[in-house]
Amino acid sequence: MSDVPSSSDTALVSDSSSGEGADAAQVARRGEGDPAGSRSGASAAPSSGPVSIPAPAAPGPIPIEGDPSHYLNRELSWLEFNARVLAEARSHEVPLFERLKFLSIFFSNLDEFFMVRVAGLQAQTLRTIAEVPPDGLTPHEQLVAIGARVHALVDDAYQLWNSDLIPALRRAGIVIVRPDELAPAELSALDDRFRTDIFPILTPIAIDPGHPFPHLRNKMINLGIMFSREHEAQEPGFAVIQVPPMLSRLMRVRVEGATRAFVLLEDVIARHVKDFFPSGRLRGTYPFRVTRNWDLEIDEEEGEDLLETIQAELRRRDRGNAVRLEIGIGEGAGASVQRLCRALKVDASLAVYRVPGPLHIADLMGIVADDERREYRDEPFSPQVPTLFREVEDIFAVIREQDVLLHHPYESFDPVAEFVSRAADDPNVLAIKQTLYRTGGDSPILKALARAAESGKQVTAIVELKARFDEASNIQWARMLEQSGVQVIYGLLGLKTHAKALLVVRREKDRLRRYVHLSTGNYNPQTARLYTDIGLLTANREIGEDMTSLFNLLTGYSAPPKWNRLLVAPLGLHAAVLGLIAREAAHARAGRKAEIVAQMNALVDVDVIDALYAASQAGVDIKLAVRGICCLRPGIPGLSERIQVRAIIDRFLEHKRLFRFANGGNEEMYMSSADWMPRNFHRRVELMVPIIDPAIRARVEDMLSTVMSDTAKTWELASDGSYHKLQVPSGAAPLRSQQRFIELARERVKHSDPLARGGGRFHILRVPASASDRESRHRKGVKKKKSLP
Repeated sequence: MSDVPSSSDTALVSDSSSGEGADAAQVARRGEGDPAGSRSGASAAPSSGPVSIPAPAAPGPIPIEGDPSHYLNRELSWLEFNARVLAEARSHEVPLFERLKFLSIFFSNLDEFFMVRVAGLQAQTLRTIAEVPPDGLTPHEQLVAIGARVHALVDDAYQLWNSDLIPALRRAGIVIVRPDELAPAELSALDDRFRTDIFPILTPIAIDPGHPFPHLRNKMINLGIMFSREHEAQEPGFAVIQVPPMLSRLMRVRVEGATRAFVLLEDVIARHVKDFFPSGRLRGTYPFRVTRNWDLEIDEEEGEDLLETIQAELRRRDRGNAVRLEIGIGEGAGASVQRLCRALKVDASLAVYRVPGPLHIADLMGIVADDERREYRDEPFSPQVPTLFREVEDIFAVIREQDVLLHHPYESFDPVAEFVSRAADDPNVLAIKQTLYRTGGDSPILKALARAAESGKQVTAIVELKARFDEASNIQWARMLEQSGVQVIYGLLGLKTHAKALLVVRREKDRLRRYVHLSTGNYNPQTARLYTDIGLLTANREIGEDMTSLFNLLTGYSAPPKWNRLLVAPLGLHAAVLGLIAREAAHARAGRKAEIVAQMNALVDVDVIDALYAASQAGVDIKLAVRGICCLRPGIPGLSERIQVRAIIDRFLEHKRLFRFANGGNEEMYMSSADWMPRNFHRRVELMVPIIDPAIRARVEDMLSTVMSDTAKTWELASDGSYHKLQVPSGAAPLRSQQRFIELARERVKHSDPLARGGGRFHILRVPASASDRESRHRKGVKKKKSLP
């Protein structure tokens, strides 16, 4: 497993007494690939020459490599993340409807986990050669451990639902009842609705030699029906009724004393099962649900047309192998579960989940969907529009004068959408180039790109068709863009384009100027209100040149000889991160200031984890905020006692990636689209961007400091892989970082513009066609500031 460089390898750091360190990112900026011996996998893109990587740290008290006990299992770590989501649903400090939201997220997360991760492990058990992770667990051992943990979590979730949330909802006037609990008149009306609106749609399927077991669609709820045949000697009959997915599971009814009451569609159908088998004697009816392998298997080398290949795979996806069988409340399941397992080819000991409540509670969020009672929801908040963009006549002039940082969702995504819209309508804009990963449906950005192409601009969209679970949506709007004249490119062979980048080329007087937007999150106005991300708007010349090189790489496979500022995966980002960590270790050994503070979604890459261990042994203090998976074990004496790992679960999904390196007192700060995972370093096109502007760098440092100071919604990772809620020091008021960011966004707007009101979409004045008119008008209303080179 070792990738320790030989003594001939050139270090990226200087440990001389002069204190002068080499640029830790210089290798990546030359466009060089990652070390061929990297355990995380070799770079998928061509390299321009031999690679220099950091010299290894001096041996510490504990050998770093080769010990599986140093690493946490990726899948089990993810389950602990979902356990933290469930804990938010359990917390009485969270408003009732938000608790129900977190429980819904918990179950939706489990669906995706089984469809991708568990499905992958099951597929590995069928191979002669299995992939063993750094923690040493075989695929079968992982499946056993996953089964034990998920069963415990699901039991906890239904205990919460039955003992806590249902009574709390009842106190709020919201109930879910069974049909036989309704008053006679209401039950009669419900039966009439069944006969007229539901019965004609249903198709009962009896299972016998003439009727083989039907294909059951992924995540669809079905009714399993046991009945006796005419002759007692015959094997008991078994039938399936698929609950129609086009009908709502929640049927509104009237219940005395309740303001909102519902029955479940599957319960109404189960009440009338005898109507489908009048000659048989029913022995039991129960709901069940099948989860299938939902990952696409795409051989890009063989597929002549990637779009057509993915479309074909999407049609086959619903026929993936079953990976989980959930069985709800009812009778007869015990006698037929083995039959179901044989038909679905699942392991009854690992894949069957008996639940004491309704299947997939995430579907039940509709019971509070249009209930706006404030006492049961989070405090209302509208993203704030920075004063720089309020009533501005020339958005390009604002970006020319200074870099602008947007912190979502506390600050509005509207300036980004307006930036693209202005670029589409501005006659001086010649070209727009953008990466698109997940944009959502009715996106103003897509409309602006189509409008720009129709007006004759050069518009290029790098569309990632392989964005998991969004493939069908991406195909649909990619076709729409093509019809409008947008040049749609489907990325590089074998790589996902995960970078979030936008380039606008504009003619200004006698020159062309590049305007750039870079982000840690997707170009999606919906998720921009739910995920914490940052975006940078800049007219920096060097970054603009790098962006041109990036899009040339994505469209023409032409990697530049060097990068000015950007760090790009798979062309050296991995080596750069290792170099930055090793440089901190060198500073620590030399007695200089050394610290690493990082926020990300996942930490999995073994090379990076080992580098962090080495840095810890060298004396570097390391503070990590890792929202989800973390395979690093903190707090091991002699190995990682200087490493602290925390995680925040709160109202918004923590999604931004920020990195701060003390660098001996010459601090460096970065934002990135990439987590520290092998896939991000080697199988995706990613960006890591230096924060250049001092004011923005100070603001990002404050962001990281606030996140690491959170005591209200933070969990701390122990060396055994367990997470514990951070305890507020005695006598201290808890700090909730997300609430603090909401307050800061409001204060920033209020102090900059006392007349500004928070919330609402801002209005940018429409500008005349003349660029000179726009620039002169802007100069009259905006104080001139020194611009960056």
